[in-house]
Amino acid sequence: MCSNEYVLEISREQFEELVGIALDEVPPELAALMDNVAVFVENEPPAGEPDDLLGLYDGTPLTDRDHSYGGVLPDRITIFMCPTLRICETYDDVVDEVHVTVVHEIAHHFGIDDARLHELGYD
Repeated sequence: MCSNEYVLEISREQFEELVGIALDEVPPELAALMDNVAVFVENEPPAGEPDDLLGLYDGTPLTDRDHSYGGVLPDRITIFMCPTLRICETYDDVVDEVHVTVVHEIAHHFGIDDARLHELGYD
């Protein structure tokens, strides 16, 4: 579980539910295009990553896949609960931040880089 560095008391189950809601809000036409990707919730980013990392995409973006792509483990989108709770002051802040983070990481799956996400307002 997270350390008590945050004000909000949100359980892991509640946080996972918020991630699920954010995934459900992805337009169906985009969700149908997602291929070989799994979404996870972890408490903290892995060692070597910034402590304030909210999400991480690990895989081969759809735009980089060619005919040789196959037989690989699913891409991973991981949403980190504790850093999210550390930056949020209210439950609504958590809902909004989870939504933005999920969209941000899905965008990486589609090959959209951080610079373009910044232009679109997903920092």
